[in-house]
Amino acid sequence: MPSMVPTGRKDAGKTFQFINCRLIRGGKIVKDDLWVRDAKIINPEPVFFDEKIRANVVIDCNDALICPGFIDVQINGGFGYDFSSDIANLQEAMSVVAKGILATGVTSFCPTIVTSPASVYHQILPRIERTSGGPEGASILGLHLEGPFISPEKKGAHPLQFIRGFENGLKTVEEVYGRLDNVAMVTIAPELPGATDVIDGLVSRGIVVSAGHSSGNLDSGEAAVNCGASFITHLFNAMLPFHHRDPGLVGLLTSRHIKHPVHYGIIADGMHTHPAALRIAHRTHPKGLVLVTDAMAAMGLGEGEHTLGQFQVTVQGKRALLQGTETLAGSIVTMDECIRHFIHDAGVSIVEGIEAATLHPAQAMGIKHLKGTLDFGTDADFVFLCDKGPLKVLHTFIAGECVYSANDAHSLKPVHRNFSEEVMIK
Repeated sequence: MPSMVPTGRKDAGKTFQFINCRLIRGGKIVKDDLWVRDAKIINPEPVFFDEKIRANVVIDCNDALICPGFIDVQINGGFGYDFSSDIANLQEAMSVVAKGILATGVTSFCPTIVTSPASVYHQILPRIERTSGGPEGASILGLHLEGPFISPEKKGAHPLQFIRGFENGLKTVEEVYGRLDNVAMVTIAPELPGATDVIDGLVSRGIVVSAGHSSGNLDSGEAAVNCGASFITHLFNAMLPFHHRDPGLVGLLTSRHIKHPVHYGIIADGMHTHPAALRIAHRTHPKGLVLVTDAMAAMGLGEGEHTLGQFQVTVQGKRALLQGTETLAGSIVTMDECIRHFIHDAGVSIVEGIEAATLHPAQAMGIKHLKGTLDFGTDADFVFLCDKGPLKVLHTFIAGECVYSANDAHSLKPVHRNFSEEVMIK
């Protein structure tokens, strides 16, 4: 039987009240109703006291846990598509991945392009624009460019021949990338000569700068942060290991010499980060932890041969390896799996686990006023979860519209309606 839930433009002006649910709001789980109108979460008090009306539709949520939609700021592809190499099928790749990740609770993401020739950036960057999500897929927040301005010594799964330095500062960046207006985040190695000037220039354009793929020490990391860098790309991976006399970029989590705290990405797939390291990071700086998938083309497919940028990747079990090596090359994990790993391995609460995929990435990207919470006035991007056992995504909503329902999820049926139109999705 179809679910009777908001379905988009024809519901403009209608007010929806979700009852019999629990909300993640204000850092805790609260028993409350969720009110939605015109793609936003609204405060019900003015509806009652000023407008003096009832909701047009009241929907019973069967005691589901409702949280903000998940945000993934580092994803290289999935379902057989690689954003850095599938240039001829780029729009198809974006469409398939944006649609596919709805089932994992992701409502917004940053398509990530790994180190590539300048010609690749010039073809890709103008074609991937920021888009609002809906039934066709999750919202695109802008591109994450991971390279080519990184350390050759900490290249990971990035091709050495395309790694660059800042020969002419920001001018080199513009020459390599071409257009920057669709870019939301750039990962660079902060120890590169000229990095601080480049960071300042990128941040002045509203681009989030992340330190990563770096052989730099703590001093270079602190200099980068004090010039505007605010993120660390996949902490512990592709950087100097923590050392008690020079903690490297990991030391930024506790540094007293930076102007503002940093956020940092963690790949909680059970492969990239040992549970003990995950616990250390969380207990050191819990409010900065951002779960990322770093997923590549094999995500959603399983074992076999796949592509990541300029490389072939072999997936064995749960590991994605550069072909013929033991070098990890992205992951095949989904965001809901990351949250489950994080909760289990770090011993954190459900709220802490979910905030690492919602509130924290929204803060890192400067969009907390729009996404990452269920606060009044924010976008109505939210996820219904079953928390009786391991967390499971039941329904995903974008802009107040149901865009995904699990096959075994309870139908969302209205218990009260004040208008005659049919409000259903297939």
